[in-house]
Amino acid sequence: MHRRLLLGTLALAAGAAALPAHALRMPAPDTRAGRWLQMSVVDRATGRELPLYRHGGELWVAGRPGVRYAIRVHNRQGERLMAVISVDGVNILSGETAGVQQTGYVLDAGQRADIVGWRKSDSEIAAFEFTAVARSYASRTGRPDHVGVIGVAVFRERPQPVAVPAPPPALQREQRAEAEAPPAPEAGAAADAMASRKAAPGLGTGHGRRETSWVTHTEFERRSDRPDELLRIRYDSRGNLVAAGIIPAPVPRPSPTPLPFPASPAGYVPDPPRY
Repeated sequence: MHRRLLLGTLALAAGAAALPAHALRMPAPDTRAGRWLQMSVVDRATGRELPLYRHGGELWVAGRPGVRYAIRVHNRQGERLMAVISVDGVNILSGETAGVQQTGYVLDAGQRADIVGWRKSDSEIAAFEFTAVARSYASRTGRPDHVGVIGVAVFRERPQPVAVPAPPPALQREQRAEAEAPPAPEAGAAADAMASRKAAPGLGTGHGRRETSWVTHTEFERRSDRPDELLRIRYDSRGNLVAAGIIPAPVPRPSPTPLPFPASPAGYVPDPPRY
């Protein structure tokens, strides 16, 4: 049996990483993705989940430059799950070019949490924030090819032969040194259409301000080396998603028709008001 050391809980109530209570409501059906583990993208300025748009077999969300966001995860199963999370093709915990066999967070049965940034230490993160592609963390570290996508690889836990006390409710992180899995497949026709029809520069995820966020350690052994579920949400600005036909363009309201005799006044032309 291979034992793996995992890193623990994100303290959602600690420091600047905390969100208001209303932000922890269950996402509406049109903002969630996933079956084993549900995920959504939260605008931290409003505390609301961003709507998902389906196009070309992919899910999209619209972000706004300068806005901090969170990746909301909810373990809907009666067992622990591990989530290996990437943003723009980068592992959010280790900073490595992402592979599914890398380090990840562990959620207890039924647990929900908001992941709000790049993990810097056991007690600190750098906030996720929408920014220009050139200012994204991936681009600044020489890896711009996969900017604009959030991925989650979900793993079930191998059953333990001997019952052990469950760890306290916590979000945990795996620390594991193994070879990377092959990179996720490139986006297909939807990506080509997006690239050819963009109206403005795209969005990436920046390395934002530091915030307090504590974690703890645990152990976790995957049931399989293959993810039990693989989730992907792509993102860009609303203007670009409208230009690409992913978000329906708003229907312009017709201007009122000017009338030649709007009041049909009687008499002669009066003098204009004095200055």
